Amino acid sequence: MSHSLSRPAALTGIGFLLLTLLKSLGLAQGSPTARLAVGLCLLALAAFSLWLLHRAGISRSSLLFLLLPIGLSLFLRILLLDHATLDYQDFLSRWVEHFRQNGGVAALKDPVGNYNVPYLYLLALLSYLPFPDLYGIKLFSILFDFLLAWGGFRLARSLSNSSYGPLLSFSILLLLPTVILNGACWGQCDSVWAALCVHSLAYALKDRPIASLALLSLAFSFKLQAIFIIPLWCALWLAGKIKFSHLFVFPGVFALSMAPALMAGKPIKDILSVYWNQAGDSVSWQTVNYNSPSVFSLLPYRSQPAPWVPKTAILLAFLFMLGILAFLFLRKDRLSALTLTLAGAALSLGIPFLLPYMHERYFFLGGVLLVILACNHPPLTPAAVGAELASLGGYHAYLLKRYALVLSFSGVTWTQPIEGLLMLLALCSTVYFMHKSTLILNRETPQEL
Repeated sequence: MSHSLSRPAALTGIGFLLLTLLKSLGLAQGSPTARLAVGLCLLALAAFSLWLLHRAGISRSSLLFLLLPIGLSLFLRILLLDHATLDYQDFLSRWVEHFRQNGGVAALKDPVGNYNVPYLYLLALLSYLPFPDLYGIKLFSILFDFLLAWGGFRLARSLSNSSYGPLLSFSILLLLPTVILNGACWGQCDSVWAALCVHSLAYALKDRPIASLALLSLAFSFKLQAIFIIPLWCALWLAGKIKFSHLFVFPGVFALSMAPALMAGKPIKDILSVYWNQAGDSVSWQTVNYNSPSVFSLLPYRSQPAPWVPKTAILLAFLFMLGILAFLFLRKDRLSALTLTLAGAALSLGIPFLLPYMHERYFFLGGVLLVILACNHPPLTPAAVGAELASLGGYHAYLLKRYALVLSFSGVTWTQPIEGLLMLLALCSTVYFMHKSTLILNRETPQEL
């Protein structure tokens, strides 16, 4: 990185960091000390990310340049910290208050919340702190935003010999609108399970199956949506890249994640039924789509398909997964890091695209993987941009309570057809490049599409 660029970028980045600290003092909630603590936590996160990159061998000039995206990303996030969505008001805040009023960790035994227990551990710990719950929940997600960017950096190193691809992946993931809005604005935790999945894939590509499966299990213990990419590890096993004995790491780590709740007295059936109940809740709400850019977004507004349609879609999603696994197994002697990452993106986009009852946030991981791929293989840029715009349409619908683009024709209204078509094109492009990547036989260097 040129010093002529790094120095102005560093000064601008430091300016954004100072603005972040200054803005923290004007936050709406908490004491002055608590608000200052928020700003200091964000600055500490900036220092932590630079330390990680330094340990990875990034040059001093590049670190100085990265102060710009780091500082800008934190400033954008602190502007959103005071926003409280209905999800926070109706659910998350009440769950934390329940822990606060019932002994903190001791209340883990209670039937509170419909998230799995690892996230409830966080809420229980937050209940002890003299700190606004809204900021604590969001700071946790912002921490994993940075770990997600770090995971993108690690994964990108397996995809290209370029020194700029990993740095570009890190920077763009920090500034990706869906990532910023998901945690800092919405207070959701999709960056948690997505970051764990990205690091898990990075470890798998480095032939470290135990660490890979341990992180994959943690991702699944946080959110059911990790199941979209889990079949990729089945392909790794079928291709002989993971031993059968390694697979037992997954249930072992999942069991360990339940241990604190079990020791607090929570019935094991309550833990194991969380994901089943979540799926049942989605079906009971009597709509096949929740602002997601899935195939069901192509249907007219408020249309209710026949009961066989969602069931058929579930079957198609299953067949799509089997098709990806069959493709990888048949090409098992040609599986490069690029092919496997493309397969992970295809699974993370294709399964929720075909399934009914999907939410707008369920394409989070697929979009992240496409960004990492595009930063290292430019032909995938249109797919990454399309997937991001498609997801943003759903975010727009939830956060602003209106659809971005409504189309009407002959008295029939469509609310998200553009988003659905963009996601379909992104998916088709991903599958095409996955196939194309196996046609290149030279595996000694990362591929160029």
